[in-house]
Amino acid sequence: MTAPARARTSDDLIRAEEPVLAHNYHPLPVVVARAEGTWVEDVEGRRYLDMLSGYSALNFGHRHPALIEAAHRQLDQLTLTSRAFHNDRLAEFAERLAALTGLDMVLPMNTGAEAVESGIKVARKWAYDVKGVPADQATIVVAADNFHGRTTTIVSFSTDETARAGFGPFTPGFTIVPYNDLAALEEAVDENTAAVLIEPIQGEAGVVIPDEGYLTGVRELTRRKGCLFIADEIQSGLGRTGRTLAVDHEDVVPDVLLLGKALGGGIVPVSAVVARREVLGVLHPGEHGSTFGGNPLAAAVGIAVLELLETGEFQQRAAELGVILRDGLTELVGKGVLGFRARGLWAGVDIDPAIGTGREISERLMREGILAKDTHGSTIRLAPPLTITPEELRSALGTLERVLS
Repeated sequence: MTAPARARTSDDLIRAEEPVLAHNYHPLPVVVARAEGTWVEDVEGRRYLDMLSGYSALNFGHRHPALIEAAHRQLDQLTLTSRAFHNDRLAEFAERLAALTGLDMVLPMNTGAEAVESGIKVARKWAYDVKGVPADQATIVVAADNFHGRTTTIVSFSTDETARAGFGPFTPGFTIVPYNDLAALEEAVDENTAAVLIEPIQGEAGVVIPDEGYLTGVRELTRRKGCLFIADEIQSGLGRTGRTLAVDHEDVVPDVLLLGKALGGGIVPVSAVVARREVLGVLHPGEHGSTFGGNPLAAAVGIAVLELLETGEFQQRAAELGVILRDGLTELVGKGVLGFRARGLWAGVDIDPAIGTGREISERLMREGILAKDTHGSTIRLAPPLTITPEELRSALGTLERVLS
């Protein structure tokens, strides 16, 4: 009789990846096999509190019952038609997303990078068809230290050399200005500017929050200069900051909104460009598309996500729990934490480099049952699911304190 195959351990699986997977990530050495709510479990059965939420893709936790039920129900009906045909879920998804954001029209896509690329195309088309910019002269103004994705066009206007080196030649048509600098933005915008594209909060840069009034200033400037304001809320949107959108903290409505990550509920990739009718109305059949964009499975999950957000419960949770997060981090300043930036359930925490790099601190947290991830230098990001309990959050902060001491 053949002996049963030995189950592969975490170490086995990590070693097995090495020769067959491209090395474009440097993950923590944990192999997740199961998850529910705010907790994940590795192949050996060790449990970890997820304080990253898939970079906000898991705002509602792992396997939220309402989202899983919507996915199961749709799997039994219809999963894909392509946009060659209509499907019975897409209209409701678009209607509810437009209503939630206060905008008019939706262009469904799949990934965040696709949403950004689509937003760039739409802004250029609008500049030529509506604004009257001469052919091939449209520019888009972006902010230094941005992170909008990994495609060749997007890394063309990154200031992160790790993201850029070796991937040229780069796409022209972008002007980079310092983030949170309205004077520099004013100088950069001219008659050929199609749009200003910014993150209301810069996530990859370390959860960098602009000064109060910056977003209002961007909105006023773009309106006065006759160009579009594109807000990339792929990480910051859909409840993360204690409001539906980060721009809501200044009651700003952009012309174009880019959404992703949490829109798919951690189940399927769903993204969207949401905009005023005058802007998205420039697209005509054959000018842009996506086989999977707006597929019925994605739309069904997206509808369930929007139903969760329409109650306001998760926005309120993020705001209330954000106070616990902020107060807890304040207590750690001077005790291994040099400073932090937080809004809602999202924080960038600057660790004293004498204690360790962000990677080293993340590995120490992992060994203590907490999953977080580093960004530049000694900064770590904390972004737990919005379903986390106050007790779980306080426990995570206590673990961070122990690790730092």
